[in-house]
Amino acid sequence: MNLAEWQQTFRCWLVSASDESAQLLGNHHAGLAVYQNNYRAQLVGCLEQAFPTLRRWIGEEAFLAASITHIDSHPPHAWTLDAYPEGFYATLREVFPRNPDVHELAWIESSLNQAFVAADAQPLALEVLAELDWDTAVLQLTPSLRCHALTTNAEAIWSALWQEAPAPEAVMLEHAGGLMVWRRQFTSRLRQVDALELAALQHVQADGRFAGLCELLVQRLGEEAGVMQAGEYLATWLGSELIVGVSHV
Repeated sequence: MNLAEWQQTFRCWLVSASDESAQLLGNHHAGLAVYQNNYRAQLVGCLEQAFPTLRRWIGEEAFLAASITHIDSHPPHAWTLDAYPEGFYATLREVFPRNPDVHELAWIESSLNQAFVAADAQPLALEVLAELDWDTAVLQLTPSLRCHALTTNAEAIWSALWQEAPAPEAVMLEHAGGLMVWRRQFTSRLRQVDALELAALQHVQADGRFAGLCELLVQRLGEEAGVMQAGEYLATWLGSELIVGVSHV
């Protein structure tokens, strides 16, 4: 075998420990096991570091079992281990299909990590607003923004665990809402929003037009209340440094 074939065979051993790859590498099972154990330990450590709050919530044993399930089916896919935790959220949905609190806690931690390393963007200067034609304005939201539906009290659970306080029991929300995560300056932020603001944020992410946002809210609330709500959202998002640019259609 040439070097590339040796490397591919060794990778197969690390991922699957198959008899075929072991034979090609010389059947040195004891020595090869050292490398595989180190490979798995590094990946488990990577997931533990990325999801410390989730680990405390579901417990060491359950977290380790979920980690092993993920490692067995998802080998590293990028040049850096920083990217490895990104797919853990999907695995947790399979391992805990009836625990939406676990899914939403995992989404919070994953999104906080992703927001921290997202591309930089300067918040929109307030003096620009006076010159805007709001009928044609297209808003650009910060690239660190992530939004997700919320069905449980996962935000309250995460906040309590993060502050090392007693966490409430998981319960379903009376009214489903949403979560938003973004980075403001050098800190990742988390805020729970209601279903209407979640829909408004997702609409702006997809469309951007302020006039389109007004249309959406007018349909939901009526003309006067809808336009007023659009203005309130705009003020809140500007204050939170969510808006980083504006153009015109």
